[in-house]
Amino acid sequence: MQPLKLTAKEALSPRITRFRFEHPEGARLPLFSGGAHVMVEMQDGDILRRNAYSLISDPEDGSGYEIAVQREDQGRGGSLFMHEQAQPGMVMNIGNPVNLFGLNLMARKHLLIAGGVGITPFLAQIRELTRLGAAYELHYAVRERDELAALPLLPEGVHAHVSAEGSRLDLDALLSSQPLGTHLYVCASDRMITTVLDSAASLGWPRDALHSEEFLAPAPGEPFEVHCARSHRTLTVGAHESLLEALENAGIDAPWLCRGGACGQCETDVVACDGTIDHHDHWLEPEERDRKIMPCVSRFRGKLLTIDR
Repeated sequence: MQPLKLTAKEALSPRITRFRFEHPEGARLPLFSGGAHVMVEMQDGDILRRNAYSLISDPEDGSGYEIAVQREDQGRGGSLFMHEQAQPGMVMNIGNPVNLFGLNLMARKHLLIAGGVGITPFLAQIRELTRLGAAYELHYAVRERDELAALPLLPEGVHAHVSAEGSRLDLDALLSSQPLGTHLYVCASDRMITTVLDSAASLGWPRDALHSEEFLAPAPGEPFEVHCARSHRTLTVGAHESLLEALENAGIDAPWLCRGGACGQCETDVVACDGTIDHHDHWLEPEERDRKIMPCVSRFRGKLLTIDR
């Protein structure tokens, strides 16, 4: 993590705000590739929050990093902190860019499908594709027109779909008309991602040509107990606390990268389980779910969970 100054804050829509961070002394920041994200630390009173946000600025512009944050009033507090408490001049800890949603530059064409705030990683990817002269097609789907927050930041030729106006994305027609060698990228809600990928699979798209990204917030739930076998400690995970956060608060080593159930970095072995694990990740295979857990997003219901930490 490195301390960066928040230098600009701009509303893009009623719910989405753009934030720009720069080095306090004007130093250049590490460059990144389209689709990368950064981790943002927020000291919210006694609570240290860490949220991942896609970078929307030019990947080759080291003068600053820009992110867009959608306000979630019923969320865990990170987006509210950014909208209400984060102000220009504030110095915040920002992680180095990490890319779990990079472009396959060997593709003949890139088909990009965004749902709502899922447009964010594509803003940097389009700059990269344009610079390379690569073929791409972007479809941007929202419910209401005022949700097209990123439209002014996009080049001409973007296909906008506003469901409230009857302009819906025809997935079958779109996916069946792409040339061989096209790679598909989708960033949206879990439901939309599943629909798009299932449609592509049913049309015979190869699995290695399908890419998706969704940063999951840890779901709230009933408090539960977890025993850490290596640390010889038993912890209580609160209703609005993730297992990863409980481990961190107890000083128990728990590696992480995305904190959204997508990267696999925090994968942890389950030693014993007297109950049911509620898996919310996009990492574990079905056959692994009785013996592993992703502490960043998954929870437990039952008497006691024992993990190898």
